[in-house]
Amino acid sequence: MDQQGRKNVSLVELDRFCRSVLVACGANDTTADAVTRAMMHGTRHGVDSHGVRLLDHYVRVLEGGRIKKAPEMKVVNAFGAIETLDAGDGHGALATYTAMDHAVALAGKFGIGAVGIRNSSHFGPAGAYSMEAARRGYIGFTFCNSDSFVRLHGGAQRFHGTNPIAVAVPSAQENPWLLDMATSAIPFNRVLLYRSTGTELPQAVASDASGIDTRDAEAVDMLAPLGGEFGFKGAGLAGLAEILSAVVTGMRLSFDIPGMMSQDMATPRGLGAFVLAIKPDAFGDQATFDAGMMRYLEVLRNSPTREGQRVMAPGDREWAVAAEREKNGVVIDPATREAFSALGQKYGVTLQG
Repeated sequence: MDQQGRKNVSLVELDRFCRSVLVACGANDTTADAVTRAMMHGTRHGVDSHGVRLLDHYVRVLEGGRIKKAPEMKVVNAFGAIETLDAGDGHGALATYTAMDHAVALAGKFGIGAVGIRNSSHFGPAGAYSMEAARRGYIGFTFCNSDSFVRLHGGAQRFHGTNPIAVAVPSAQENPWLLDMATSAIPFNRVLLYRSTGTELPQAVASDASGIDTRDAEAVDMLAPLGGEFGFKGAGLAGLAEILSAVVTGMRLSFDIPGMMSQDMATPRGLGAFVLAIKPDAFGDQATFDAGMMRYLEVLRNSPTREGQRVMAPGDREWAVAAEREKNGVVIDPATREAFSALGQKYGVTLQG
């Protein structure tokens, strides 16, 4: 229970509730499983913007027809270690888990496997799919683009989406090294948080409608690319995600994608994505790779720090949050709990906690 007296809900109960609602709204079992796994990855690891709060939105797009409840996914192109998966306007989580399964199988045969995804949709936390590769001993990469909300370095219009990049690297006998980042300076959720608290934004993370930097959260019309004065680096990384996700797959560029929260819940958005798996011991032997990762992480975590600071490897914060939430559950914010209550009444599913 938090300071406001709100009860914690166990991760097991949240998983059950989400699956039950998705099945009740008509999603087939594979869709309900993939969507729930992706949302629970976000909630479990503290990426709440891409966690179970998305359930209400996903139900609305499934009911509206933007996303098919029982999509037919198929490989439409194959060349050596490369495939193209047509998601059939299914949910992005199902498409991307499926693509990573294929990429890992290809990497097991060729040492590397790459799968481009067509006709997909919002897939939630990118790290969920890279983690699937790492759990099986492979290095996993995940990329996608999204509707425009981030200006270019020096630009004055929305151009790229937040275009995440996620990489997970297995590490023997411990959690994987996990990088899951947007290529914008901050996520838009941070803007919403600062609006709600009346707090000024940091310098050079967002712009008004003219592309002028602003610290007033209420005036924000677009985000800045990662990198501040060196924002060309963030814009370049966003471009990499754009090329792999949209250009390679023949899907819509960020500035051509209909908004995720548009009023049209019936028309598919035509998103692309891209996953890659690498078999570490294809380059040498597994023992050498494992020793190198262990040595790297040991020295990183024990390196000297500035006063009052702590050095963490990518993913360390997420593993700490996951351990705490596995033990104590998670507090559901009021807006999400209200949405859950409405979903529960509609579909006859009760959330315990």
